[in-house]
Amino acid sequence: MPRYDNIPEIAPSLDGKGLRVGIVMCRFNIDVCEGLLSSCTAELQRLGVAAGDITIATVPGALEAPLTLQVMARSGRFDALVALGAVIRGETYHFELVSNEQGAGITRVTLDTGVPIANGILTTEDDDQALSRMQVKGADCAQAAVEMARLLKALA
Repeated sequence: MPRYDNIPEIAPSLDGKGLRVGIVMCRFNIDVCEGLLSSCTAELQRLGVAAGDITIATVPGALEAPLTLQVMARSGRFDALVALGAVIRGETYHFELVSNEQGAGITRVTLDTGVPIANGILTTEDDDQALSRMQVKGADCAQAAVEMARLLKALA
């Protein structure tokens, strides 16, 4: 229901039918990443995205995700993309570097290509935090990807 009588409003849509979604999954911290992937693909299919319209590419770690997403976004084959991975704090500055750079890279790909990317690369203090978040975050990313693909189609 619109908020105002004279102002059009685009309602959120989680209808995944006919959408093509690409997923980039990092293999570093594989148990968490597989959990993210499992919940993401299950939710995409629940929302109506056909299994044949989902493509999964894997990369070594979070720093490799933005380039792969960029190639996928530029291919014209996908309505939305999802990045899945886990960066878990260690004892060095490497955590901050990887966390910041992957996030900035993914944002740049989204803005440069116009293809929505749901960033599901977890950045956590420890393994327990990552494991407790993976199921919900994977599904959240599926929903965000579908909603943003539908919104951008409605705005075009």
